[in-house]
Amino acid sequence: MDIENLHLYRRRFIPDETIALTKDNILKLEDNLLITSWKTLNPKQEFACGVSAFFLDKGWKVSKIMDCEGNLKYWYCDIIDCIIDDETNSFTYEDLLFDVVVSPTGSLKVLDCDEAAEAREKGLITEEQLLRGLRSMNELLYTIYHGRFDRLQAVIENAIVENKP
Repeated sequence: MDIENLHLYRRRFIPDETIALTKDNILKLEDNLLITSWKTLNPKQEFACGVSAFFLDKGWKVSKIMDCEGNLKYWYCDIIDCIIDDETNSFTYEDLLFDVVVSPTGSLKVLDCDEAAEAREKGLITEEQLLRGLRSMNELLYTIYHGRFDRLQAVIENAIVENKP
C-alpha cells in the first residue's frame, strides 16, 4: 500500500454509514499495524483528539483519547474487521460494535454488546462477523486481565514520541 495516498474509511453498522477519514494522519504502517492520529469529526467537550493503533491481525483498534491539551482521558478499544483494497489504495475498518473502555486507573467497561446482538438480529452483520467479534473481544479482555494492556499502550506512546515535531 502507498502510505502517501492511502484512503482511510470507517464503516459503521449502527448507524449505517461509511465515512472518509480525510483528516487522519498516518503515523506508521507495517504488516499488521496501522497507527493514525486524529481530531474528532464532531467536536466534543469530553475529548478533542487521539492516536489509534489498528492491530490488524487481532481485530482491535486501540485509541488513546485525549483532551485539547493532549492529556489522557481514557483508552477506547473497538473490535473491528479490516478491508484492505490494493486497487483503490484504501483501508476500511468496520466497527463490529463491541467496545472496551479502559480508564487511566485501569478500571474497564465493556460496551455495546446489545448493539452487536441487534445488528445480527437485523441482518446488518453476519454470524461470522459476530463470532469473530466475540473472539476478538475475548482475546482483548484476556490481554487486559492478564496485565498485558501496557504493551498495546506502549505501541501508541512510541508512535507519538517518534512523530513529535
